[in-house]
Amino acid sequence: MKNILSSIEKKALRKKAYSLKPVVMIGQKGLTDAVLAEIDVSLHSHELIKIRIRGANKIERYNLCLKIEQKLNAELVHQIGFIKVFYRANLKN
Repeated sequence: MKNILSSIEKKALRKKAYSLKPVVMIGQKGLTDAVLAEIDVSLHSHELIKIRIRGANKIERYNLCLKIEQKLNAELVHQIGFIKVFYRANLKN
């Protein structure tokens, strides 16, 4: 069940994410189960995270983002080059 954010909400989240550092880095081995688990834990803890995707071309990065969105029920808020910002509301709130 994906929650679609409005453009105003995305803008506020981009502003919050500006000062964040990437918490997960996806390298040569791509999106493994361990990386997905780490992203899931980070989203559960922080709701808003930055991810750095290295070693992939633009199409591969796009596909990785789609997989993360689908498997973890997260939403891509912002992207610049190798840096992607994901948001998933914490169920406790």
